[in-house]
Amino acid sequence: MTTISDNQSKRGQEHYRLVGGRPIRHDGVDKVTGRAKYAADIKMAGVVHAKLLRSPHAHAIIKNIDTSKALKLDGVLAIVTGHDMPFVADRMTDLGEEMGNLRLISENCLAHDKVLYQGHAIAAVAANDINIAEQALNLIEVDYEVLQPVLNVKDAMAENAPLLFENRLKTQVRLNSILDENAPEKFSNIASHINLERGDIEEGFKNSDIVVEREYNTKMVHQGYIEPQSSTAFWSRDDYVTLWTSTQAPFGVRATTSELLNIPESNVKVVPMEIGGGFGGKIGTYLDPVAALLSKKVGHPVKLSMGRKDVFEATGPTSGSHMRAKIGATKDGKIKAVQMFVAFEAGAYPGAPVAGGTNCVLGPYKVENFKIDGYDVVVNKPKTSAYRAPGAPITAFALEPVIDEIAKKLDMDPMEFRLKNATEEGDRNVNGVAYQKIGCIEVEEAILASEHYNSPLEGPNRGRGVAMGYWGNAGLQSSATIVVNTNGTINLITGSVDIGGTRVSVAMQAAEILGIETEDVTPTVGDTDSIGWTGLTAGSRTAMSTGLAAINAAHKIIDEMKTRAAILWETQPEDVDFSAGKFISTKNTEDKLTFKELAGKIMTTGGPISASASSNPSHVGVSFAGHIADVEVDPDTGKVTLLRYTAVQDVGQAAHLSYVEGQMQGGAAQGIGWALNEEYFYNDQGTMANSTFLDYRMPIALDLPMIETIVVEVPSPGHPFGIRGVGEVPIVPPMATIANAIADAVGVRMTELPMNPGAILDGLNNK
Repeated sequence: MTTISDNQSKRGQEHYRLVGGRPIRHDGVDKVTGRAKYAADIKMAGVVHAKLLRSPHAHAIIKNIDTSKALKLDGVLAIVTGHDMPFVADRMTDLGEEMGNLRLISENCLAHDKVLYQGHAIAAVAANDINIAEQALNLIEVDYEVLQPVLNVKDAMAENAPLLFENRLKTQVRLNSILDENAPEKFSNIASHINLERGDIEEGFKNSDIVVEREYNTKMVHQGYIEPQSSTAFWSRDDYVTLWTSTQAPFGVRATTSELLNIPESNVKVVPMEIGGGFGGKIGTYLDPVAALLSKKVGHPVKLSMGRKDVFEATGPTSGSHMRAKIGATKDGKIKAVQMFVAFEAGAYPGAPVAGGTNCVLGPYKVENFKIDGYDVVVNKPKTSAYRAPGAPITAFALEPVIDEIAKKLDMDPMEFRLKNATEEGDRNVNGVAYQKIGCIEVEEAILASEHYNSPLEGPNRGRGVAMGYWGNAGLQSSATIVVNTNGTINLITGSVDIGGTRVSVAMQAAEILGIETEDVTPTVGDTDSIGWTGLTAGSRTAMSTGLAAINAAHKIIDEMKTRAAILWETQPEDVDFSAGKFISTKNTEDKLTFKELAGKIMTTGGPISASASSNPSHVGVSFAGHIADVEVDPDTGKVTLLRYTAVQDVGQAAHLSYVEGQMQGGAAQGIGWALNEEYFYNDQGTMANSTFLDYRMPIALDLPMIETIVVEVPSPGHPFGIRGVGEVPIVPPMATIANAIADAVGVRMTELPMNPGAILDGLNNK
């Protein structure tokens, strides 16, 4: 069930002809009939198949790799190792939602001198047949010197911890996870430290009537996309590389591949295929440069795909963490001080989403005094990747339960307490940026007014929890091209891979401007040679930023068509108005043509019409969400049953309402799995024990109630329709929401994820 909040009527929210509707998606038929082509569906003449040899050890020096026996196997065409990768200097590159070091990205694609996690790629074999490639892997002999792995941030930050990089990362000594400010710098596993502070934290706690401090630990979890990574590469004789791949960031893959292989970016074309899920996990590159190197050696296209085990063991989950949250408040319910320590696992290479976690954690709250320390820590696990609002769900799990606990101790309604401290327009986030028009208060008011929040909850061991979440959203550049057809339809080409329905949502915006129907738009995702540079599909940016590019292109189309109408009416373009899909002469109001009618005359008034435009929004509408959960806890088994769940969110202006609902529900469902079941489980040697969907416990339909949605619309001033990104903030509140519901049900404050039956029983026994 979806409810549109009544608050919007008080603000005179504008209603649009198309935007906010539910048109049929353009790619729907292809996807339900199997015609849509994904990366693994690529078939072409002469293609050969490749497989990767992966390390069985979590931490080891590679003393020698002997490929001679494998090369003698009939049907084997080529083998590459890390030493076949061109040398790349240490240099940072922007991957969109995270930064990456090019040298380390190269080492992650193929290990050079050391393996840093179980599953680390060591060598790749190309053969005439996939089975021959598999056999060849068993003939490659690798001599390892096995080292002690370090598998969590607390151990990695210890003073005498085994080092992943003996001479790369330098910081001060760690003593029990507390920074010794007077200690000398030395090599460590700490890649970076973020410090955010404002006001006087000591004075803030001194002026507080109540102070609550708790410690939290979370495990690595995976995005859980259905489609494994796959890439087909062809390195032609003129040194032009074409990649057919599954990616959220085709221009990022182009840039990274060119850098890693030392070829001009203009010599790399990336063809993004349909994508079977990503959620941030398909931003980076794992296979593309390796497949390209093999193709160069064999002179044929090379297809390289992962299996499910490879996906779990060698692609980016999000971080596990160790955190402390301390909050002080007055007896009348005003937050006076917040202090947080946040340490995130980066996996084998630096780049944990600690910046997202620290920047977003206080988003919903007005706090004068705060100090937040965030640490990016390497451990012997796969390099982390973005996962839907990267970092923010983790820190929300530490902050929101303490917020709830303070409210309960003050005998205040948890939502009333939050509303009393809610951030609003003009307030500054922890990074110093002032909020423009935002909907934090409106979301909290919608929760308080909701039927769910006000409904009775009866029965033993049942509880209700709430939590808030914030995500800053991204802008970045996008490009779009519109071509007018003589039958009045348009072709819309963008560079944004469609993960969550952006084809139709961007098409709706262009059609709204041009006065045509959504069905009159044929949207296409272009390759990197056929469309201007476009940022990744991530950061809750696509419907907003790519939508802006399409709007800008649509306005250019209107300007050109005014010129064509002026030719027909023997007047000047400035004497032609356009409104509601019609061109009208201001000199003679009887001269009028619809968009479709005028499109039929373009070939006789100057020829084809097309326009390209870009966007680079500087004002990005941030997003707030609040969730409500009802649970029942079985005190004998520890099982948590979710009875009811409602997601409330400020979406600015819903573009395609069904997709907005789907994003809210999908984010909540993933967060519920993260809260109750999901985790990377490692043994002491760093081997992952649950690298299949049978053992990695994601929620299924039987685990979930129908997730209700309440859509709040506070228009973003940075978009002509008021659209905000919607895809990421719904995953931020669920873990904290369910933790608060469990505490309400059985009086146990859960401080570790996942909150599975064993953890619940431990909590009940220690109560």
